[in-house]
Amino acid sequence: MEDCDYLYKIILIGDINVGKTSIVKRFRDGTFDDNYRTTIGVDFAIRTLDIDNKQVKMQIWDTSGQERFRSITTSYFRNAHGIIVVYDITNKTSLEVAERWLIDVKRVCGDTPVNLLVGNKSDLTDRRQVTIQDSQTFATKHGMIGPIETSAKTSANINQAFYSIAQKLVEGNGATTFVTYNQEDSILLHRTPPESTWWSCCGYT
Repeated sequence: MEDCDYLYKIILIGDINVGKTSIVKRFRDGTFDDNYRTTIGVDFAIRTLDIDNKQVKMQIWDTSGQERFRSITTSYFRNAHGIIVVYDITNKTSLEVAERWLIDVKRVCGDTPVNLLVGNKSDLTDRRQVTIQDSQTFATKHGMIGPIETSAKTSANINQAFYSIAQKLVEGNGATTFVTYNQEDSILLHRTPPESTWWSCCGYT
């Protein structure tokens, strides 16, 4: 029997070098690595949160921002419950191109996912190119929650970002969802747990 009340598939998307992998690593492990490693395809992490006395398990999919992997990463959007769009506050272009990622989300998922806007690298305020007003305007335009400014380096607001999207999902959720993996169809969601192992995943390394 599954040991959670809710299970959500969360996808991190955004331009290359905005810090998606660092955000996931900080949230999952509580660590930060200065040695940058570009994500190739899709990486996977999982963590359980306590939201309103409910056990909320989050499958977190860290996608590559490289254009050459776009067809791979967008294939993982299917059946996503939540999308975290990450931009770099020191790079205005990273917010501008986020609109393209949202177009991909809408094409694959429609209006179903909860979308959260996150501005990373808030510790580099002296290099800021994106103002709070800029990001607020973007979030309002696209019907997103946030923005929340984070720093994977200092851990500022990292937990808040994930708790915020989990809270929103719990507030609007119906029955518990369980997940299995199918190579031909990416992620398949079921209302009841499978008889064998309750999840497996496939990534690119």
